[in-house]
Amino acid sequence: MFGGVNPKQMQGMMKKMGISQEEISAEKVIIEKRDGTVTIIENPSVIRIKMQGQTSFQISGEVSEKSKEVEISSEDIKTIIEKTGCSEKKARQSLEKTRDLAESILELS
Repeated sequence: MFGGVNPKQMQGMMKKMGISQEEISAEKVIIEKRDGTVTIIENPSVIRIKMQGQTSFQISGEVSEKSKEVEISSEDIKTIIEKTGCSEKKARQSLEKTRDLAESILELS
């Protein structure tokens, strides 16, 4: 990026400009998108950059995308209704949110 500048000089210049960066040790980065898909970055290199009161992240690694949607069975909904006495609508909403039968029962109890 800046030819001929060694890394220590670059860090010194960044510090003078109020920019700090820190490497974060991570095994996986997961980004849940509004459209229901999930971006998974395996073996990531993550750098946290602080500049002018803002924090941003630079992430690189092996990227894959998956659909987040989970099928909700009528049996699970019936079980939640039996265990909690809630409405079918509430049972379905809780299951969509938690994606876990036991967690939904605990949440609605």
